Amino acid sequence: MKIAIYPGSFDPITYGHLDVLNRALKIFDKVIVLVASNPQKKSRFTPQERLEMIKEATEDIAGVVVDVSEGLTVQYAKDHQASHLIRGLRAVTDFEYEFELASANEFVDSSIDSVFLMSRVQNSFINSSTVMELAKAGVDVSELVPPSVLKRLK
Repeated sequence: MKIAIYPGSFDPITYGHLDVLNRALKIFDKVIVLVASNPQKKSRFTPQERLEMIKEATEDIAGVVVDVSEGLTVQYAKDHQASHLIRGLRAVTDFEYEFELASANEFVDSSIDSVFLMSRVQNSFINSSTVMELAKAGVDVSELVPPSVLKRLK
């Protein structure tokens, strides 16, 4: 069984994230969506709230497991027999950060590979921060996020 980890803050999860997840499931038998802690980001939702939103958004998608971790993602992958980390790239500006992260992960455990999936054009502008700003300003974001997120934004 080919297992991959899809780590992220998912604060909140968007349709862009779900697109990457669905495409990863064409490559891997099982994808663990991992709500990872990022001390550099100020989170709107708690890890538990994010976990619940993702579970609701993925309940009908076979091959998906949702979990939370505060440790190193590479160690989590090794502990769960995952061979790959899934990362989504929206634009060239994401590449430098993702390259540095992949290099650090490879330093920790070179047996865990990173797989990068490009965002579809219609999702390239969607990120959690933008969704939060738009929702705060009263903009209808129902086309950007699943219902599990929308009800919590209101």
